[in-house]
Amino acid sequence: MSLLKKFLILMLVVLVSACGSKGTPKAEDLAPKPAGYSATPTYEIGPGDEVRVTIWKNPDLSVEVPVRPDGYISVPLIGDVRAVGQHPEQVATEIEQKLGQYLRSPKASVIVSKLVSHEFVSRVRVVGAVADPKSISFRQGITVLDLVLEAGGVNEFAEPDLAQLYRKTESGVQSYPVYLEQILFKGRLDTNYELEPGDVVSIPERRF
Repeated sequence: MSLLKKFLILMLVVLVSACGSKGTPKAEDLAPKPAGYSATPTYEIGPGDEVRVTIWKNPDLSVEVPVRPDGYISVPLIGDVRAVGQHPEQVATEIEQKLGQYLRSPKASVIVSKLVSHEFVSRVRVVGAVADPKSISFRQGITVLDLVLEAGGVNEFAEPDLAQLYRKTESGVQSYPVYLEQILFKGRLDTNYELEPGDVVSIPERRF
């Protein structure tokens, strides 16, 4: 075989391999990317939460109050302070700044004494063709399969291999395919994703 012929065959093999690899997405490219959940996240105050405001050496100004639906709390002497969407440290800083008009070098601490909004945000949900669609409290390590089993499994009308996982990310809500039939009946766990707070698993019904 001539040198030129060998070279042409080698080039053909390289081109075929390149085309094949380009057309087949890697499994990790299809998997959901973590939304940044941490086991110890910095908590943002929400409506309905209760916060304890303590002013050092001023017990008369220290209160425990609910966060109103408009997002504010009421603090003696200074009135309304924005709380929703803020970390406790940020609220404490704003209280200190406002109290600075009346007190010398005030020191404030803010503690969330009752979590209400967090209970709603930190849930995972399964909807659609399951025995008992539900919303449950998130727990670390819970997977798609765990959630579906909590809901009693898929019902007789389900199309399990068309299930989707919906996750809120920095770029908006993203959806990821979940091959639930493969998970349930064939033990293929590639898409048995670990869930994060706020995730929704949707299982459609068959089209007859």
